[in-house]
Amino acid sequence: MTFINEIRELLATPTPADAQPLLKRLDETLTTGYANALQLEAERWRLERRLGEVAAAVDQDGNRDDRAEELATLARSLRDANEEVAALRELLVSLRDRRRTLRPA
Repeated sequence: MTFINEIRELLATPTPADAQPLLKRLDETLTTGYANALQLEAERWRLERRLGEVAAAVDQDGNRDDRAEELATLARSLRDANEEVAALRELLVSLRDRRRTLRPA
């Protein structure tokens, strides 16, 4: 979550007289942010796929207790990943909007 805090800090930064350094920082942060969002989405898809595999295996191997624990862990991880990617995407929209207001016409 430190990256999300970095974005929030950047959004709260007052606009300096020379906006070019801030624009450069905004662009770099947006690039890194979108890469992070893609990584989170890939992790989310991996979790969803694994959740399906474990759920399908519940009746096949008889390890219901182990499978139930893994399902619960996967479900929590998926929920966390969904929340994190949603929060990151929302902040990236705000950051993109801020960049747009600073960019010369």
